[in-house]
Amino acid sequence: MTDRNRALLERLWPMEGQLVLSAEAEHELRTEDYVLEMPQSGERIIGRDKMRSMQREYPAPPSIEIQRITGEGDHFVVLGRSDYGGEIYYVADVVEFTDGRIARETRIYGSPFEPPAWRAKYAE
Repeated sequence: MTDRNRALLERLWPMEGQLVLSAEAEHELRTEDYVLEMPQSGERIIGRDKMRSMQREYPAPPSIEIQRITGEGDHFVVLGRSDYGGEIYYVADVVEFTDGRIARETRIYGSPFEPPAWRAKYAE
């Protein structure tokens, strides 16, 4: 199942180029009882139909550049960079599968920031 789940993620979110989220494509790949949690905003969207409705209403979906997909079995992490009209956020998306469909996602968003000077000697 690992290869199938990874292939599903790579088809949904290819690593070459940028994409805009697709309500229709994603809907077909989710379980009926799909759950999306976004800890920063405290939102929890339950059900793939509700998620598709939310995506259809989104006024300006972000473009996303996928940087890495890692994991195995039914648990993966997708790392990416989202552009919300010039406002950049880095995304860690924890994706859980059930029977070859996306059952749960936890999306964590972070803004870029300047590192403190004291850490420069450790970073490349």
